[in-house]
Amino acid sequence: MEIPTKLFINNEYVESKSNERISLSNPTNDIAITKDVRVASQEDVDIAVAAANTAFTQGPWSSFSGSQRAACLHKVAALIEQNADRLAHLESLPTGRPISGIIHFDLKHMVEVFRYYAGWADKIEGRSYVEDNGFYKIVRYEPIGVCSGIASWNATFMYVGWKVAPALAAGNAFIFKASEKSPLGSLALGPLFAEAGFPPGVVQFITGGRETGSAMASHKLISKLSFTGSASVGKKIQEAAARSNLKKVTLELGGKSPAIVFADAPMEVAVGGFALVTASRLLVEEKIAKEFCASIVQIFEAASKSMGADTMDPNTQHGPVVDREQFERIMGYIEQGKQSATLLTGGGRIGTKGSFIQPTLFLEPKMDSPIWTEEIFGPVLTVKTFRTEEEAISLANDTEYGLASCIYTSDITRALRVSSKLQAGGVAINSPFLPELNTPFGGIKQSGYGHELGKDSLLSYMTAKSIHIK
Repeated sequence: MEIPTKLFINNEYVESKSNERISLSNPTNDIAITKDVRVASQEDVDIAVAAANTAFTQGPWSSFSGSQRAACLHKVAALIEQNADRLAHLESLPTGRPISGIIHFDLKHMVEVFRYYAGWADKIEGRSYVEDNGFYKIVRYEPIGVCSGIASWNATFMYVGWKVAPALAAGNAFIFKASEKSPLGSLALGPLFAEAGFPPGVVQFITGGRETGSAMASHKLISKLSFTGSASVGKKIQEAAARSNLKKVTLELGGKSPAIVFADAPMEVAVGGFALVTASRLLVEEKIAKEFCASIVQIFEAASKSMGADTMDPNTQHGPVVDREQFERIMGYIEQGKQSATLLTGGGRIGTKGSFIQPTLFLEPKMDSPIWTEEIFGPVLTVKTFRTEEEAISLANDTEYGLASCIYTSDITRALRVSSKLQAGGVAINSPFLPELNTPFGGIKQSGYGHELGKDSLLSYMTAKSIHIK
């Protein structure tokens, strides 16, 4: 299988102006994949932005109707489906993520997102007001120009959908940079957009690390940047955006998401939810804690036994962490956890090759323990018990993050009452919190601001213009 390593600019793969390269290895076995992924320099970013600006202001894209944009969005969605196996393979290689999850969640979701926003492309409405004071007033919504996105490595295709699709539906041009840890899948998307009928410069994919991201965040011709990643990097992006041209910024940052399990929770549903490990802090009512934790231990230990299997096998569900750097970081947190909490299961490395870590469960960490307060971004779950609803809410909100949360209970009145008091951008009741096409996804506090998905995201790629007629 051919591995794309060049930048995709103006509807073609091009050589970078920089001689710097990114090396990638497979975290399942430490075997080298390539040492030749290009790094976009400031000059490369300038070239991509110039192409995007030309496409937006002068090219055929600038005169596309909403229905024409919709047709292109539908076409690229179909092409992604047709090329799903290759795309998933390229995404799995440097990340170690099982190919089945990439195909059946990431790619499936991305296709759904493109089709959702295709439906919006010809339905962007304005407003008008009667001339009660002598002026007839019109409000119209217009695309903002060259937009960009920077994503973390854990779900590249999902982030392409979230960031690129609404921007294109609104009529913008877009430059996307995947994480330097997972650049191959996004690079492979480029020719599919060209084949779908998007004119040159409308959708471009570049690769690189910190310097490339900084060039995008500080570029004066980029009107918006949507970022998914850590809070520390998000703050730097916001600062660069403010210093350059006050570009709009959407930040989807870290999380330390709590899940609250009450004693009356549907036990099978609650335990099953943690097979997905979408929450990293688990609050369990004291009277059921022993039984609940025992069930989680069984799930984690079963997952641990299955690790090390071929991630290209469609039956494999669990893979390694993305690279040695992340492996060492997570193991550092685990060692701190052993000093500040009770280890119920896991806590070690699996095998001697690759970056596999046992799913790890800690009980009753100290309140200031890093495993309780900091985002780990790995297979580590911490459990605290509570006695009252008020205590559960207090523990859940005692964090600098506010991305998402879960409540498990059979009492819908309690669920709605507690959900209104949780400080989070989203709350799921009796399920993990997963993104939905038509509802906004985003956090509060240090989990960022702005939203992906839904009409909210579409409008974030547009600007309101008021027209007053005498």
